[in-house]
Amino acid sequence: MAGEGSKLTPKQEQAVLALMTNQGVENAARAAGIGARTLYRWLQEPLFDQAYRKARRAAFGQSAARLQQATGVAVSAILKVMVDQQTPASARLRAAELVLTHGAKAIEIEDIEARVTALEAATGSGE
Repeated sequence: MAGEGSKLTPKQEQAVLALMTNQGVENAARAAGIGARTLYRWLQEPLFDQAYRKARRAAFGQSAARLQQATGVAVSAILKVMVDQQTPASARLRAAELVLTHGAKAIEIEDIEARVTALEAATGSGE
């Protein structure tokens, strides 16, 4: 964090990490070696809040990537339930519904992406 031009002190950087790895502000403050009141005050400061939100977004992004990596296994499980004649009909029907619903949604998303790309190309506002 410090290398990215932030003006956080080393103790504040330690507090951001503690917030990410401990449950509750009091526990995080204890882990960072500061008072809870200090940490609550820092959370009200825009620079500290920005660094904390950035760390949270990064952690959430990593979690989302892990979920995306597991989609193949999830689809395999759904398909296995859907075709297994020993599975109750209600579960097979729910699996089929998931396949149809999410398959249709994927097509809609692809269509929207194509339309956005065409609009960006037409207006010259693409990346």
